[in-house]
Amino acid sequence: MQWTKKDMELYVGSKEYIDTAIIPIIPFQVSQEASFGKSTSKRESLSIFATEIEKELSGRVLLIPNYYYLEFGDKEQEAKRLNEWCEEIKKQPFEHVFILTFDASWKRYEKNLEAHLLWVPGVQVDETNSANRLQLIRGQVPDVIDLIRSYW
Repeated sequence: MQWTKKDMELYVGSKEYIDTAIIPIIPFQVSQEASFGKSTSKRESLSIFATEIEKELSGRVLLIPNYYYLEFGDKEQEAKRLNEWCEEIKKQPFEHVFILTFDASWKRYEKNLEAHLLWVPGVQVDETNSANRLQLIRGQVPDVIDLIRSYW
């Protein structure tokens, strides 16, 4: 389920079956114009990736809205904010909360997070052919789904 009015209405009626939440986290840095293309491509790819996971695990997973953070900001502070999100999410209650990212630097903060970190090496961000990008993403999705299922 996604964060849409229709899906949230369905969620309320069937939340006893939906025990997993996924938070995609996405870096941005407006002050770094040279990296706009790379940054926007990462965002697009991660959004597609999260949606593909949600489709495969439909009925068991809620895809939380994207969490944005400054790429070169203080990750310790961001980890605290992410933990606040996790606390709020777990009030529903969700048994499993995952944070999905292409940013490997989050591995250093994983032990401080109140969720499971799913770091996935990003698809080639310079890949402009959307069909090729989708194919690359779909090739990685089954491995991530297996990892999520291992927590169930």
